[in-house]
Amino acid sequence: MKKALLLKALLVIFVVLFLDQFVKIWIKTHFYYGETFHVFGLNWFQIHFIENNGMAFGMEFAGNYGKIFLTVFRLIASSGIAYYLYILIKKEANSFLIITIALIFTGAIGNILDSMFYGLMFSESTMFDKAVFMPTGGGYSTFLYGKVVDMFYFPVINTTWPHWIPFIGGSSLEFFQPIFNVADSAITIGVFLLLIFQKRMFKPSKAAEVSEVAEAKE
Repeated sequence: MKKALLLKALLVIFVVLFLDQFVKIWIKTHFYYGETFHVFGLNWFQIHFIENNGMAFGMEFAGNYGKIFLTVFRLIASSGIAYYLYILIKKEANSFLIITIALIFTGAIGNILDSMFYGLMFSESTMFDKAVFMPTGGGYSTFLYGKVVDMFYFPVINTTWPHWIPFIGGSSLEFFQPIFNVADSAITIGVFLLLIFQKRMFKPSKAAEVSEVAEAKE
């Protein structure tokens, strides 16, 4: 049973990480910075290539020193999540919980890879030049100073507030504004599932119950 749980976790990690990095690398090497593509011609479903130095969904944090802090924090947090995932598999916890934690772990790792290596691996993306993978002159930055690639943009509502509303009347109203990537989605979905189904997830699995009964008899 432990082997089956481990395989489930590894499958989630491999698939999500592959999708995350494949999409990021493809976008970075095929799009100009700021370029937008309307999927199926829809205004509310766009691929919009940007990069950020900070947190998920394009947020920034305290410049270069903040970036180093965030990267180190992510590495420590990811190590903690990996250890927790190992304990869950060892204890034969609920498979739904293991898959959820694997999603969160993989999302964190996906963005860490950008920060650690993309500055070394790619040339600068601009509005006039697409990035080149492993350029002869070196990358656009150094280790730990890479930018996180974001691309999914869903401005489902893009209008203005009614003029009769005090203070904000006439100003723009946009929902959903953040631009994100596969890794961000994995973290968000994992946390959402954890919050909604926590009672179900933290119930002992049948295998764990059988194991506990066997140990009690011994």
